[in-house]
Amino acid sequence: MDNFRNIGLIGRLGSKSVIDTLKQLIRFLDDRGLNVILDQNIAEVMPGHGQQVCKQKMMGEICDLAIVVGGDGSLLGAARSLAQSKIPVIGINRGNLGFLTDIPPLDFEDKLGQVLSGRYTVDTRFLLDVEIKRNGEPIGEMTALNDCVVHPGKATRMIQFELYIEGQFVYTQKSDGLIVSTPTGSTAYALSGGGPIMHPKLDALVLVPMFPHTLSSRPIVVDGNSELKLVITEENKTYPAISCDGQLNQSLAPGDSVTIRKRSQKLKLLHPLDYDFYRTCREKLGWGTKLGEQE
Repeated sequence: MDNFRNIGLIGRLGSKSVIDTLKQLIRFLDDRGLNVILDQNIAEVMPGHGQQVCKQKMMGEICDLAIVVGGDGSLLGAARSLAQSKIPVIGINRGNLGFLTDIPPLDFEDKLGQVLSGRYTVDTRFLLDVEIKRNGEPIGEMTALNDCVVHPGKATRMIQFELYIEGQFVYTQKSDGLIVSTPTGSTAYALSGGGPIMHPKLDALVLVPMFPHTLSSRPIVVDGNSELKLVITEENKTYPAISCDGQLNQSLAPGDSVTIRKRSQKLKLLHPLDYDFYRTCREKLGWGTKLGEQE
């Protein structure tokens, strides 16, 4: 356990089951003589916890490992905060799907014990940086682990935009928007939009049109190092918006440009040794098993 002495704990707010798991987790880590540091937000709803507290953004500076208790959304938020510090992250699932938070809460002591003793696999995921410009001047920056989505905002009408990849014009599209997804996000919103499932080890991006006004418009898979640029055309009558991971949002105006590129810092996601991406797909997406085999 010498590699993991200071353990940061992050939990989803507003969930009794998350608090219950965090209390069990604190006892589990205390029994092993490890130093526990609670995220400030979750510490405020756990009076009498008796642990060290810090802001989530600082956790990467003082912790050797961050454990996220909640759903995939909780881990997405933690990833954006912690990726720059290179701290490894692992998730205990108290949400719905659990593609990222893959340790079951009823079995966390065995699985987490394996990780703390050095028996784990490392899964590196890249993030996206988003820059928004108006009249050539930056007006906003965001980061995403799953996806960046340009959408109509509060309106219920199509938007028109131009797409450029590596400076080359691709098309002008009229649609409900565009999903730009990493392999991590390919099992999320992009999947609902008809995009392909990409293995997490792929260095690629998928661009999924949302209800395009042409039957020939299909998802495009491009190199992960590609720089993408979307320009909201002046013909738009409404003000669309851009969303990152469904958690960060900013309004756009006709004429605005959105540049999306890979972030240099990556997320280091840990899994127990028996982690299997395809098994996760079978369990979460209801794929069939082998004949005569039950999991």
